[in-house]
Amino acid sequence: MNKAEIGIIGGSGFYEFLKKGEWVDIKTPYGKPSDKIFLGEYKGKKIAFLPRHARGHKIPPHMINYRANIWVMKELGVKIIIAPTAVGSLQPKIRRGDFVIPNEFIDRTNNREDTFFDGLTPQKGGAKVVHISSADCYCDKLRKIAFDICKKNKLRVHDNATVVVIQGPRFSTHAESKWFTKMGWDIINMTQYPEVVLAREAEICYLNISLATDYDAGLIGKKGIQPVSIEEIIKVFGENTEKLKKVILEVIAKIPKDYKCQQCHEALKNAVV
Repeated sequence: MNKAEIGIIGGSGFYEFLKKGEWVDIKTPYGKPSDKIFLGEYKGKKIAFLPRHARGHKIPPHMINYRANIWVMKELGVKIIIAPTAVGSLQPKIRRGDFVIPNEFIDRTNNREDTFFDGLTPQKGGAKVVHISSADCYCDKLRKIAFDICKKNKLRVHDNATVVVIQGPRFSTHAESKWFTKMGWDIINMTQYPEVVLAREAEICYLNISLATDYDAGLIGKKGIQPVSIEEIIKVFGENTEKLKKVILEVIAKIPKDYKCQQCHEALKNAVV
């Protein structure tokens, strides 16, 4: 099987990445991933690209096979996942078109398959009971690289942000959005969980680069802001896709060839009972 060092999981409006390469079909113990995997190369590094919602945006957030998607990356030998997503802003300081590098999540999803260690699917070396730490799921090293690159390119970027992940596919009510804002959470999304914790269980570094496309159901004290629509998300994301791709390519170029990360690559060290 072909191998890759860096995985890219593209979100809404992000269905292709590199020009040269091939689409390959990989089976998993967890069923089919979202789509075939595109294998290519950039700056001497082998890249695996997967559109999270499938090409053509065919899979809603709550129906994505997150375990299959992360398993494929692990099987390919991926050590780093860069996961761009469209997000809604919950705070006035984060405007449409801003980049956000989260370091915390709040899980508001339900009934999603969110662990590889469920006691049902065979694991290498036999069944294991694992309690993974979620304290630092987003890779600090990669977050700094991405933040610095955004600043270098004079992009509006926010670091140390908390994302609240909702079940979807519906958007928030006014009351829910007001609650999220009052809690001090920064952005809202439907896909970062369980993707981030599954990457953690797979001992893969995970970097999310979020692009703010809307203001959810509005902002407290701000009149005239309409609730989010999918048309608005795709429009704003499309207007910024090339900027996002440029940031990702620069992050890939900046990552050392023999990249090692104790924080992420040894996540299971003290998690197995």
